[in-house]
Order: sequence, then structure tokens, then C-alpha cells
Amino acid sequence: VPHFETHVIDIDRDSIAYLKKHFPTLQDKIIEGDFLALDLSKLFNNQPFAVIGNFPYNISTEILFKVLDHKDAVPEVVGMFQKEVAQRIAAKEGNKTYGVLSVLVQAFFQVEYLFDVHEKSFQPPPRVKSGVIRLLPVNEPLAISSEKQLFLLVKTAFNQRRKTLRNAVKGLFDAAILADELFNK
Repeated sequence: VPHFETHVIDIDRDSIAYLKKHFPTLQDKIIEGDFLALDLSKLFNNQPFAVIGNFPYNISTEILFKVLDHKDAVPEVVGMFQKEVAQRIAAKEGNKTYGVLSVLVQAFFQVEYLFDVHEKSFQPPPRVKSGVIRLLPVNEPLAISSEKQLFLLVKTAFNQRRKTLRNAVKGLFDAAILADELFNK
């Protein structure tokens, strides 16, 4: 069984003070900082790291995109998100909530919606419900030539949902490729 160290990252000084007071064994593992601004490769010495947390709902999508940037080093993500965001991440194709986040996260991770968390579980209760999801790396990575191009394609295609796929992505491909039957759907 591999040994993993626990590190706590938080930007809130009150939370940091609370953690230091109530969890003294974590003293040297508490990192005060903005998760989105940290160099995770350097912080974890290019070693694998799991991302587990109750993510601030206003930046949870950005946190997932940061995880995608480091996906080869992340063996697991377990997080609490605003319920609608968690459902969007876990949405299957054909579902109206299926979108950019669903496609890009599911391209690299298996997503499991674990459970809902009622707003009355918090003090004070938020105005939204929460959901907990788990991400594990997919067994077979996508065979793609460029992740950057995949991200651009997915974002472009979903940015104009009302257009046909051909019209939404016509700026990305030449006419010969756009003639493929795939773009008739």
C-alpha cells in the first residue's frame, strides 16, 4: 500500500488558524495559499497527489481545469461541489446538462456521483444543495494527437449548441474534413 502524506491547502486565514490549533500534527503540512495559483508539480515534487475537498463553489470549475492540467499526477479526486455542477460533471451524453465540463473531465476520468449533501448539514445553511463526486483516471486514455486541440474543439462545439456541429466548428477544419458524415449529426 503506497504511503501518502496529507497536505492541507487553504487561502482563508481563519481556516488556517483553526487547522493549526486543532490539528497540530499537520503544522508543517498546512499550506496557506490559492490552490489555483500554486505550482502543484513543484509543491508535490512531481509525485502523484490526490485532490480531496469541499471546494469553494465559485471556483470549483477552475479547480477541475487545474486538475486536468495535472491529470497524469492525480490518481483520485473526491470533492463536494454545488449539486448542479456535480451533476453536470457526471452527466452522460444526451443529457441536457452534458457540456464542456462533462466531456473534458470524462475524457480523462471516470466520474461517479456519490451522494447529495443537504444544505441543512452546514451552519449557516447555503442557498444551494451540494453533491459529492469521485474521479478516477480512465482505464484507457484517449488516443488524441493534441489535448490543446481537443479542448479547443469541445469548447468551440459547445459554445454554439444551437448550430449544427459542422457550422459550429467550421473554423477549425478544412472543407474535406467537414464533408465527413460525422458532421451531419
